[in-house]
Amino acid sequence: MSLLAFRQLAIYSLFALLTATLSGCGYNQIQINDEGVNAAWSEVLNQYKRRADLVPNLVATVQGYAAHEKDVLTQVTAARASVGGIKATPELINDPQAFAQFQQAQAGMSSALARLLVVAENYPQLKADANFRDLQAQLEGTENRITVARNRYIEAVRTYNVSVRTFPNNLTAMVFGMQPKANFAVEDEKAIATPPSVSFGSK
Repeated sequence: MSLLAFRQLAIYSLFALLTATLSGCGYNQIQINDEGVNAAWSEVLNQYKRRADLVPNLVATVQGYAAHEKDVLTQVTAARASVGGIKATPELINDPQAFAQFQQAQAGMSSALARLLVVAENYPQLKADANFRDLQAQLEGTENRITVARNRYIEAVRTYNVSVRTFPNNLTAMVFGMQPKANFAVEDEKAIATPPSVSFGSK
């Protein structure tokens, strides 16, 4: 066997050994779980963006019937600006502090929208407006999608975090600098399982 052939065989053997070692210590599974978290996070962002995009038309429609409800309308607009001011990149889920700010901003948006819808309940003509009813239906659907996306993200992060904290994967995670990811803080799991109702009954 020539020296060149021997070197090539040695390289292939080393590569095979490295692959087997990484696979056996959970490296590949951690990567798979990480991709699952990234995909779930992208869907969360997509649904929150969908909700934010509904806000300008919703505010404009309510304003047409209840212009004097300035405080509530201002709160919704400010909440949307707060959400838009956060740079929601994939890296955000690796920064617990930034993630907490993101969650706080989204909670503020939910709160402001809830107040707006309570105000809208007091205006029968607004509730009868076709454009408002369409926006209401879109918002209700989006809230449901947000709930589903958040739940999927929570489960994806749980799976990933378990994979980087349990032995022997935790040794691999430590070597490669893989840290547990931030997750949604849930005071009441049932609150996530049951999205807020935004439908209106007739008076």
